[in-house]
Amino acid sequence: MSDRQQLRDRLTQILAALERIPGRFASIKAPQDFLTTEAGREHLDSISMVLLSVGEAFRDIDDRTKGAFLGQYPEIPWRLVIGMRNILAHHYFDVDEEVIFNTCNQNIAPLIAVVQQMLTDLNQEG
Repeated sequence: MSDRQQLRDRLTQILAALERIPGRFASIKAPQDFLTTEAGREHLDSISMVLLSVGEAFRDIDDRTKGAFLGQYPEIPWRLVIGMRNILAHHYFDVDEEVIFNTCNQNIAPLIAVVQQMLTDLNQEG
């Protein structure tokens, strides 16, 4: 399997994971909604796991391409995406529900759009 095909496959996995977040976030209207019910805590846990996994996948892509691939899409703050993974992995009990809320509310849709564009670009390149 070519490096390009591996990149496509990984981006397809990332996109599928990111596309699960809006459904899990739909019932959350304020940051404290993550903490007030068991369902809210489950949403926080599941969204956090997706963000951790996505951050790890982007870190891997960045390492494998020596920064060249993600650098083609500067509209996303990749260091923050990857940095969130580090916080979720190493400081999970310190996760701020407001940060997760704002990430879901403001950053997931643009990130989904960029991953879709990445896949389109890769498919056009052959």
